[in-house]
Amino acid sequence: MSTAPATLPTTPAGLSELERVVDTFIAPSKTFNDILRSAAWWMPLVLLLVFGTASTYVVQRQVGFDQVYMNQLHASPAQEDRLNNLEPAQKASAISLGIKFTQIVAYVFPVMIVIFVALYSLILWAAFNFGLGAQTDYWQVFAVSMYAALPYLILNILIVVALYFGGNAEAFNSRNPVGTNPAYYMPDAPGWLKGLLTSFDFVKLWAEVLQVIGMAIISKKTIAQSAIVVGIFWLIGVIIGTIAGAFAG
Repeated sequence: MSTAPATLPTTPAGLSELERVVDTFIAPSKTFNDILRSAAWWMPLVLLLVFGTASTYVVQRQVGFDQVYMNQLHASPAQEDRLNNLEPAQKASAISLGIKFTQIVAYVFPVMIVIFVALYSLILWAAFNFGLGAQTDYWQVFAVSMYAALPYLILNILIVVALYFGGNAEAFNSRNPVGTNPAYYMPDAPGWLKGLLTSFDFVKLWAEVLQVIGMAIISKKTIAQSAIVVGIFWLIGVIIGTIAGAFAG
């Protein structure tokens, strides 16, 4: 009779955090399947905060927040007219306040993105669980959203490269800093059209595709079902962006 000990089945090792990040760009299904094992999301959080803060620092050095604010002002004729109609002292005070506000928002923006992702994940979690009958965990949805946001790292890199290699401080638009969407190449277009075209941004669409793939995997629904739900909220964002662009222009 054999006395060899019985061998227990081994559980495949999960991906490391670095592997998850890399696979998000080259094999996203691997990353999102691994979220079913572990809903850890700290690595994309750290990367988004670090890259976002770094690009903001470069904007401060290469452009300056005073110039950023003035560029925003010139892009909104209605707001610029209101400012020009103020008394000189009031105008100077308003400009000083606007510059300080621009600086604060710039450095807080990466944190604001995380808050937005948290709220967006809550909406998606409710939509998939109550709308499609999925049984997803909120933190799985949040992890998917964090990893799906990783293409924004490329946007931060492009901002840094553009500003260090031939960037024009007077032409810098903090709301649309690099040419990843059609609106960037149409500075004289009506505000509503720029708001609409900004939604068709390569980086944003890449993130949306990753969101669709990730939600399909963790909810165990089809890509088509996931695309419909995620697409509805993307369309709402397009409408809001178009309306906001009309008022800003």
